[in-house]
Amino acid sequence: MKIADILKTKGHTVHSVLPWLTVAEVVDRLGRLRVGAVLVCDENRAVRGIVSERDIVRALGRHGAALLGLPVSEIMTLRVHACAPDETVAHAMAQMTAGRYRHLPVLDRGRLVGLVSIGDLVKHRVREMELETGVLRDVVIARS
Repeated sequence: MKIADILKTKGHTVHSVLPWLTVAEVVDRLGRLRVGAVLVCDENRAVRGIVSERDIVRALGRHGAALLGLPVSEIMTLRVHACAPDETVAHAMAQMTAGRYRHLPVLDRGRLVGLVSIGDLVKHRVREMELETGVLRDVVIARS
């Protein structure tokens, strides 16, 4: 299964914020959207970073309540790993596990076309395994 297959099901919506928004504004957006991370993009939709709930909690320990007034660019993760739509789910999962991150932007020839989470990948992998199990069960029953 490819990342493109997940995007066909999930959709291509990518939630992003501008780097000068305050952490308070981003926290509000995360809550309203019910997501764990948003990309930080410039005016041209070029990815400049990513900010997750984890980034916010870590920054809270460093800055205290003053964190809410800081621009999100001061706390975002700058090094954002990405994948291509034709990448396999297994490879993307291995990349995310090795890098210990949970969100992966999908770029097609440098253009942002989606965002997948480790939860998206696990959900599709489980569905794939259930299908395989069903096929094997049918083969065993047919041979009986």
